[in-house]
Amino acid sequence: MTLRTHPRAAARPPLRGDAPGLLLACLGVAAALGVHQLVPAIPKLTAAVLLGTAAAHLPGLRTVVRGVARPGLSTAGRRLMRLGIVLLGLALSADDVLGLGWATVAMVLAVVTLTFTGTWWLGRRLGLPGDQSLLVATGYSICGASAVGAVGQAAGSEEEDIAASVALVTLCGTLAIAVLPLLHHPLGLDDAGFGRWVGAGVHDVGQVVATAQSGGPVALREAVLVKLMRVVLLAPLVAGVGLAARRPRRAPGTAKDGAAVGAPGAARARSGSGARPPVVPLFVAGFLLMIALRSTGAVPAGALTLAQDARELLLAAALFGLGSAVHLPTMMRTGGRIAALGLASWVMIAGVSYAGVLLTS
Repeated sequence: MTLRTHPRAAARPPLRGDAPGLLLACLGVAAALGVHQLVPAIPKLTAAVLLGTAAAHLPGLRTVVRGVARPGLSTAGRRLMRLGIVLLGLALSADDVLGLGWATVAMVLAVVTLTFTGTWWLGRRLGLPGDQSLLVATGYSICGASAVGAVGQAAGSEEEDIAASVALVTLCGTLAIAVLPLLHHPLGLDDAGFGRWVGAGVHDVGQVVATAQSGGPVALREAVLVKLMRVVLLAPLVAGVGLAARRPRRAPGTAKDGAAVGAPGAARARSGSGARPPVVPLFVAGFLLMIALRSTGAVPAGALTLAQDARELLLAAALFGLGSAVHLPTMMRTGGRIAALGLASWVMIAGVSYAGVLLTS
């Protein structure tokens, strides 16, 4: 893939160089909020990704997106994503996770493990380029676009690999909003079981809420609790990827400079940067700190609401930036393979989650 962004080894542009892209990202967030108001079934984050992708391909606007706005959009996709993930920790508490019961916790761990390993293995067998196999596996198994962004940061993945993976995960998660409610009663699930199935099998938090609310308040509560349990697993996964990125990797296919193609951290090696990423990135430490803070019960309800609103805006801006990095002609070259991976992983997580709910009900 041909990058249209500045090399990672180059110095970051000054703030004024980021300004056009950050302003465009703000306009994209405003447009995403408008889409959500007009069509509540479309989550704000989903709208942001789609609008960013559209902006990158509209005649006239695409010149701005790929030119003067590119530094700021890259900053949004990278740094604002990290801030949003830190604030995501305030949506969780230790009591929420423990209240699920050990059977449900075991089910969630099994779903995440099987989906992650199965998707990663299949993506490598299909020969997807760069870190796409890792990123798609993360998005499906943990929490959609937010997880893709977090692991992409830890692995030093190429921006275009992150953007393509976000686009696929967002598309399949959006389809779940329409498809899963139709299977609620045919699959013999009560409202609580349906909620747990949605929480274990749908990718993004917003998509989980949009899907589960069709089953009523009980389904929505169960879905959110199970989903947040999956979000907790983001921290150890990112730490593991960060540790793997610190090690020299050798794979059957290697780049000319010796970097393993498709291995975490290969993008960083190709960029020429010799710096090793930390085992636990700073934003993951912040994420864990926010969970601990929420668990104390000392955070006022008003502050939690404010943090939730800020998180939505930050993640929407970040996803608009990532969406603007999607280059559809490039995606079409591997479109069949990545689409096959997305469909297979979607069926996999839905099936494993359904079996898990039946076993723990």
